[in-house]
Amino acid sequence: MEVLKSKKVLQDFIERQKEMGKKIGFAPTMGALHDGHLSLYKMAKEENDLVVSSIFVNPTQFNNPDDLKKYPRDINRDISILEKSGLVDAVYIPEVTDIYPEKTESRNYDFGGLENEMEGKSRPGHFDGVGTVVEELFNQVKPDNAYFGEKDFQQLAIIKKMTENKKLLINIKGVPVYRAENGLALSSRNQRLQEDRREASKVIFETLKKVNDWFRVVTIPEIKARVQDIFDQQRGMQLEYFLIADEETLRETDFFYKDRNFRAFIVVMVDGVRLIDNMHLD
Repeated sequence: MEVLKSKKVLQDFIERQKEMGKKIGFAPTMGALHDGHLSLYKMAKEENDLVVSSIFVNPTQFNNPDDLKKYPRDINRDISILEKSGLVDAVYIPEVTDIYPEKTESRNYDFGGLENEMEGKSRPGHFDGVGTVVEELFNQVKPDNAYFGEKDFQQLAIIKKMTENKKLLINIKGVPVYRAENGLALSSRNQRLQEDRREASKVIFETLKKVNDWFRVVTIPEIKARVQDIFDQQRGMQLEYFLIADEETLRETDFFYKDRNFRAFIVVMVDGVRLIDNMHLD
């Protein structure tokens, strides 16, 4: 596996691969890698000639400076995980100046209102940061296909919209949520939880499964009340928000329309660690 530590080294590598006519699959990360990330590369390996990863903790998508400081970093561990997986041909580890050559700030994007829903309500500018770093990585890596996990479903929708608006010739592919044996969605943030709290957090997935059972049988206000009641009974957990939204617009709905697709979204604070999850409703 090639380890590419500058924009110039990456560009030389990509140019050689393009000259050989290789189809490139790409999935950017912020490190702290786990099996959820590897599921992206597994799909990429099946669909491309060459798989590229990137590891870059993007400062412009953190609203809280403490979150940026606390974000887990262990680049040697991450490189080892990628090498042992056998799924990745090259990993790009840029410096901040490779992504932001002048000022470390975001561009402004029009995501058609997607940025104002859910996470956007409490994290102003967050998705401009996401759009900025992903667009820049796309321009440098020049992938044919790019892979993102559905755990961050709003981010996936944002990237699809940005790619469409910028007319980038890249296929954006969503990869199903990868879960631990107890159902907890894998996340780099899970590392900050004690083992017993990770086990207790399975209630998040269990609640989403109940919501899917209640879907179209119980009114949405009643579903929301039941979800709130579940988390009121959990020690050390606080429900930040739960909602059901249209999968296309991401707007919250209070009624089911038979010709639309809906998804349940949930955010729970567990001992100060923010966990997010979602589920398509059948």
